[in-house]
This record gives sequence, C-alpha cells and structure tokens, in this order.
Amino acid sequence: MQSLRLAVVTETYPPEINGVANTMQQLVLGMERRGHRVHVVRPRQTGDARTCSEPPGAQTLVPGLPIPGYPGLRMGLPVLWRLRRLWRGQRPDLVYIATQGPLGHAALRAARSLAVPAVSGFHTRFDQYSRHYGLGGMAKPIEQILRRFHNSSDATLVPTLELRDQLIERGFTQVQVLGRGVDTRRFSPNRRREALRSAWGCGPGDLVLLSVGRLAPEKNTALLLETLAAAQAAAPGVRGVLVGDGPELPRLRRRHPQWLYAGTKVGSELAEHYASADLFLFPSLTETFGNVVAEAMSSGLAVVAFDDAAAHEYIRPGLNGWTVPRGDRQAFVAAVTGLVRQPEEVRRLGAEARATAAQLDWERVIDDLEQRLLEVLARRTSRRLVLPERGG
Repeated sequence: MQSLRLAVVTETYPPEINGVANTMQQLVLGMERRGHRVHVVRPRQTGDARTCSEPPGAQTLVPGLPIPGYPGLRMGLPVLWRLRRLWRGQRPDLVYIATQGPLGHAALRAARSLAVPAVSGFHTRFDQYSRHYGLGGMAKPIEQILRRFHNSSDATLVPTLELRDQLIERGFTQVQVLGRGVDTRRFSPNRRREALRSAWGCGPGDLVLLSVGRLAPEKNTALLLETLAAAQAAAPGVRGVLVGDGPELPRLRRRHPQWLYAGTKVGSELAEHYASADLFLFPSLTETFGNVVAEAMSSGLAVVAFDDAAAHEYIRPGLNGWTVPRGDRQAFVAAVTGLVRQPEEVRRLGAEARATAAQLDWERVIDDLEQRLLEVLARRTSRRLVLPERGG
C-alpha cells in the first residue's frame, strides 16, 4: 500500500468540541495508524497555549478571527503565502480541505498553484445555517460560493447518499460518499450509571429524555422544548437532560428551569450521560450528518429524529428507533409522546439501536477514505501521462 503525505486543512479540531472536530481527529488518527504521514493546518484556538511553539504532533497553527455566534471558535485567515511556502518545503501528495472558510479557500488556491491534488469535505450546511441568523437572503449566494469551491477540487466527500444526490441535483460535481463511524467501546450501554440517574432525580421507572449538542436556533431548540413539555404532560415521570452549551443556554435556563442543563461534557463523562438516559431527541434540520445520532444509538438509546442525514441512513422506524417526515413538527412531538407511554418499547428500540451501531466501525470509514484518496492520485497521474497527439 502506497504511503501518503497528506495535508489536512480544517477550521476546527480538538480541543474544540463539535462533530466536525471529532470526525477530523478520527480521520487523521486513522490515516496515521495506516502508516500515512499527516500534517494538520488549523487556526490557533482559545484552548491552545499562547506560545510561539507548535502543539505536539504534526500541526501548523495559523492566525484566525472569532466566528460570530460561536464563542471560543476562530476561523482561519487566508494565509495563502504561508501555505505555499509550507507545501513547497514539505510537498504533500494530496490536500484534504475540511472547511470552506477563508483558510479553506486559501488552501485550495495554494494546492492548485502547486499542482497538488485537493479533496474537499462537505461537513457543514452553511447555506442552511444562514437562515437562523437573519441572513436568509444569503442562502443562495452561499450555495453558489460552496458550489464553485467544491467543483474546483478533485473530489467532494459527503457523509450520506441522500446528501450526495441533493448536491448533484444542484450542480456539484465529483461528489462521493464517505460515511461516518462511531466509537462503540466509548459509547456503550455499559456506561450507564444509576448514581447519575439518581442525581437527576430519577426513580427506577422514570424515563430520561436526552439532547446533546449546541443550544442554538439552527438546532431547532424551540421544537426540543415543546416536545419535552408534551412528553412530561403525557408521562409525569419524564426527566429532560440537555447536554451542551450555546447562545440560547441562558434564556432556556431562565424560561424552562424544570429541565436539567448539564453543560458541555466530553470523554467518559459524555458517554455516561448518553448511556444513563433512555430516549434521545434530535430535532435538528441543518445537519450534514449528525454524529450524536450514532453516538446515542451506540449507547443503547432509542432515537427520535427527522428522516434526514444520519437518522435517514441508520434508523428503521419501529425497528431500531423512530423517524418522522422532515419538518413535520406535530409528527415529531407525537412520536415522542407515544413512546414515553411505552417504556418497554423504548428499551427494545434502544437494544436494536445498539446492534445497528455495532456495525459502524471507524476502521471501515478509514478504509474507504484511503481508497478514495488513492483513486484521486491515480486519476491525476494518468492525466499527466497522457501526451497530446502530434500533428502529421
């Protein structure tokens, strides 16, 4: 197997806590386990030590600016000159660009100027996010920018067949599917902790409804709160636990103090929160994938979500969870209120969800990524070897 020199450019990476950062770390570590040399380029974030030195490992930190509405995160500046200098000195075989901010655009320009193949990842629906921050009129222009960006790369990798087909219909080219995995050892029913449930005020027969993610308008928190209230009315023993931070957290705590706001959790603590719940609510409509769906399923939770992204890929309604038509708010509420009246059904769905998640191993995803990158290199090489015919 050919060993690659791979440059990865991303606006977000651990120590940040979000789905894209987690996915990028899994891909980087997986490629390194295969013997490939990976160099990450990312913005210096607030969690990084304020020194002139680089962090441990093969990373280059570049300057950035705060991202509006996302405290603690920074977008990378378009340091085109620095990327060219870096890649002239340490020429990669291929560049993977995970995000489409100024840093990502500069990386694509630098790769093209050096004739280095570039693959882009479609990890975030920036066009849909704009509608939740008073920029609905920008959705089409943003989509046009994204289309030009991705069509300038050698391939665009998306997490689901559904998204691939949507993008192709909108004029995106060279779109391929690269699925997602889940750490089934970390996210496991074995992490359930009765002491944690007791701290939440739960009795033996009470159901815990869990949400994990950013508390922000684009995550449909209004529907989440509506559903929790309806569920508690249907089954008074219901407890609601919200894990995560975001701009709406202060308002939610003031207006809905009956729910437990656990804040941001990571590692084993996050796994214990998943496994100690019973039913996972995911009302978001702006996901490219939704890693939390796979994490909840792996933890043995029944999931209620719209028929979209990861839920569309993995959930079979009534068999291992429940999905409702995209955007049907009443159906979402009805699905949850129906399930909280049937605790045994919730537990059965959760057990089936775990069985489904057991097949979602990250090594399978790394296999696929490795193959797709090698195919891009092979296409580039074959084009270079084809010489124009001479005139007679």
